[in-house]
Amino acid sequence: MKNCDPRIEAYMEAVVSGAVRSSKEVKALMVHVRHCFETEDIYVDQQQLTDYLGLSRYFPYDKIFPWQIFVIGLHDCTYWRESGMPRWPDLFCLIGRGAGKDGTIALEAVALSSEYNNIREYDVDICANNETQALRPVQDIVGAFEQPQFIKKLQRFFKWTTEKVVSLKTKSTIKGHTNNPGGKDGLRSGIVILNEIHQYQDYKNINVFTTGLGKKKHPRRSYYSTQGDEREGPLDDLLETSEGILFGGDPDNGLLPFICRLDSKDEVHDEKNWEKANPSLPYLPDLMEEIRKEYRDWVKRPEKFTAFMTKRMNLPDGSSEIKVCSYERIKATNRLVPVEDLQGRSCTCGIDFSKITDLVSVNLHFRDGNIRYDLNHSWLCLKSKDLPRIKAPWKEWAKRGLIDLIDDVEIHPEVIVEYISMQMEYYSIKMMAIDDFRYALLSQYLKTIGFDAKVYKNLKLVRPSDIMKVATVIDSCFANDYFIWGDNPVLRWAVNNTKMVRYGRKLGKEDDADIGNFVYAKIEAKSRKTDPFLALAASMTVEDALPYIQSMNMPDLGVFTY
Repeated sequence: MKNCDPRIEAYMEAVVSGAVRSSKEVKALMVHVRHCFETEDIYVDQQQLTDYLGLSRYFPYDKIFPWQIFVIGLHDCTYWRESGMPRWPDLFCLIGRGAGKDGTIALEAVALSSEYNNIREYDVDICANNETQALRPVQDIVGAFEQPQFIKKLQRFFKWTTEKVVSLKTKSTIKGHTNNPGGKDGLRSGIVILNEIHQYQDYKNINVFTTGLGKKKHPRRSYYSTQGDEREGPLDDLLETSEGILFGGDPDNGLLPFICRLDSKDEVHDEKNWEKANPSLPYLPDLMEEIRKEYRDWVKRPEKFTAFMTKRMNLPDGSSEIKVCSYERIKATNRLVPVEDLQGRSCTCGIDFSKITDLVSVNLHFRDGNIRYDLNHSWLCLKSKDLPRIKAPWKEWAKRGLIDLIDDVEIHPEVIVEYISMQMEYYSIKMMAIDDFRYALLSQYLKTIGFDAKVYKNLKLVRPSDIMKVATVIDSCFANDYFIWGDNPVLRWAVNNTKMVRYGRKLGKEDDADIGNFVYAKIEAKSRKTDPFLALAASMTVEDALPYIQSMNMPDLGVFTY
């Protein structure tokens, strides 16, 4: 590659040749980077890269890992020749726990604040969800600088406290910040480094931190993270954007996506594959032995040691509970629902809520052979005591019309029934289903629109045994991608909040249960709502009321006269 650097190319060749085992995303990134160097007028500032990497001698590192050279070289030292701007000002680095993420942040922070970057007041703002994560790279820098053999020399170039480091030559400051957005509007960052972004549920804090960019030359962003259990947040958005760049031909818009993870869960049983998630592993024998121990524990009790797959291998493995399905299968539901073609067709309706002062959901369920279409809508009470604990972008969902916000003491039954009545103008609701213990509150209101358990017999009172029976059908629908929900993050979020528990005389007790039968429950009682998904499950308990095939494109048979 012209105008690249041999140290960067060496890592790329190792990936392409298979000398380094890497994820499919890293392999695709090598193809993308090579194409950029071959078709664009860009170059690596090799002297700057040498100077940056040379600063590692002040850190207690045995060596700089090849992947670190690759990332720092492209993110911090590669420029457009005409404008002099960074070619990849944004870095997304998803890497397994123990790979040296904080050390990489520390080295990058010192390099960009130093005279080798030669931009005055190029502040490095390290942002994280908690103080420990925000200050850890700063503490790594201070610990390195205070080594007896270096402290006097480095005091000529930097001054520092336990909370920040200042370059005497450039007046650049390295500082850690928590995710509290208050007082962050005055930042004049050169680079914003967001640590462990899997913990962010929305963009509120990210936007506050990054809106100060552009006041200094060569603004940059670095997103570092392991995988996590929060879904539908910035991490998933970055992964989706990265997949579009690496596999969909989308322009990268200055983003360098370095995604290290296993390609599939089955790969975990060959320890040689572990470097796909942690490219530092071949150089860290002590860490390798620790991961071997964790692997043996995980094999015995995968439901207990889920952090092994999530954090070490960067494949989400959910919580310590049994998840409904993998998040890949949940994402597969995001396909276009032919709403206009569904009009006039038969469907069932499920209703679910824990408290009418919290969240209420309604699901319209359609079936066409094995394919299931679902139209899901929810109401959120703004007086709910759980509202501050809900870790989801519900305000954004409200703007999209996926939920209605009710600023009242409760979600009045009339609101729910009015919505269902309006849907009956477009769809033929054959059966209604609602939890047995919720029916009393809504019974008189549902009867006004023609649904009653005793008189009309078109309303089913759902019991746990009904959910137990339909759970296997739901499993099959996820496994075969039969569900089509459109772009409904509320419903996807609810599924991801749901666990499966064994069903017996004593709920959840394995020694008292038929281990083949499950019902659904919340992973966490207050902040992770399940009502949208349980409304869907309720609607499926009565899907036998629907014809197996409902053709959406009836052929024109013409007119016959006898």
